[in-house]
Amino acid sequence: MRLRGRNRPPPAGVKTAAGFAEFYDRNSRALLAFFARRVLEPELALDLTAETFAQAYLGRDRFRGSSESDAAAWLFGIARHQLSQYRRRGAAERRAVARLGMNVPELSQADHDRVEELAATTRLRGEAQNGLKELSESVRAAVRLRIVEELPYTQVAARLAISEEAARARVSRGLRALAARLDESSQEGDKP
Repeated sequence: MRLRGRNRPPPAGVKTAAGFAEFYDRNSRALLAFFARRVLEPELALDLTAETFAQAYLGRDRFRGSSESDAAAWLFGIARHQLSQYRRRGAAERRAVARLGMNVPELSQADHDRVEELAATTRLRGEAQNGLKELSESVRAAVRLRIVEELPYTQVAARLAISEEAARARVSRGLRALAARLDESSQEGDKP
């Protein structure tokens, strides 16, 4: 019996070099889009994609799944870990690069545009703006103060004349609504 869809076994598995190359071909665009949508910097998205695949390749012997969806879940787990690590160490590394006066290679404009096209960031920005318009004024104001203006919750609460707990709840509610809208839009955009 032939299995269909994402639950079919990886053709050559991720543990062999040839199988990993096929795995890369099947997942690299989705992984690049995953990072580009989260960091909004094409060069950084490419770096994180490369590092994720490097870590996956080095740890491929530890993969215990048996299907394509298991392999994708494993890869995106590594990706989430890479993103978390980047956020923790990113500021320190950027300061060190600046302090050392290092030149970091940059993408060409065509490469930059291609990454944005693959990640559909322009479309998602529009979706985020539309999603913000759908939020209640009180939730939209809290999200704008916390996320756009990057104010701490104490200042968000003070500006809105509410408790800090209420400010946190409004921001959380707004971000959940926006995330749901973007996830839905992303899934629609990924359909052939």
